[in-house]
Amino acid sequence: MLLVLDVGNTNTVIGVFDGDMLIDHWRVGTYHDRTADEYGVLFKDLLGFGNLSCDDLDGISVSCVVPPLLPALLEAGGKFFGVEALVVSPGIKTGMPIHVDNPREVGADRIVNAVAAFETLKTAVIVVDFGTATTFDFVTSKGTFEGGLISPGLTISMEALFKTASKLPRVELARPKKVIGKSTVTAMQSGVVFGYAGLVDSVVDRIKEEVKKDWPDEPEPKIIATGGLAKLLAPETKAIKEIDEHLTLRGLQIIYNRNRSEKMVVSSE
Repeated sequence: MLLVLDVGNTNTVIGVFDGDMLIDHWRVGTYHDRTADEYGVLFKDLLGFGNLSCDDLDGISVSCVVPPLLPALLEAGGKFFGVEALVVSPGIKTGMPIHVDNPREVGADRIVNAVAAFETLKTAVIVVDFGTATTFDFVTSKGTFEGGLISPGLTISMEALFKTASKLPRVELARPKKVIGKSTVTAMQSGVVFGYAGLVDSVVDRIKEEVKKDWPDEPEPKIIATGGLAKLLAPETKAIKEIDEHLTLRGLQIIYNRNRSEKMVVSSE
């Protein structure tokens, strides 16, 4: 079995693969001061809840955008499971050329998503990931990563309203019944949810226009969404027709398989 970990700024998504099948998955908070022992206990508890045996674990694949957490994660893998973790980082074999100014700057989660999206659709694709930040990335029909953009996520936007506008309360991030809010709470929810849906549609349209101009031989990109807030936001957009909440986990599994025949070096760089 393969344990995959997508460590984000807000949440950590954990999955277990048996071959190509995702047999269980969990979402937990990302705590920046977690120790290797705490990670080990967490992983063992989750596997136990899923009636999975730790002894059957023979690999770990990690995508992490919080570098200080990597040493504890790697130590936990060796100490509790006796395996070396494959960390998606520069030098890892992804099978996808990265056509940006500095490939080392691109977040591991964006690369993992791109690999999984192209492997799934086998054509030009725009990947929209609704996480702490919302990212939009373009992959050509030849499977090359051409870059994208990063915008503040929904949660950040809602928190910004609460923290910088003294009279606005902290409210639940939820879809209101109508666009025109009848209270401060529903007005804030409407502004963030429906306003953000408009942002997504506008950005996707602009990417498509640029693809036509700069890559004239490319087919119109398909759109796929992932991330913890995809189910809330995607239905409110015109552009997004497909959601894959496990896209990042499957990307980690794909990249692990592409590197499993090579020596895996534990590194926190």
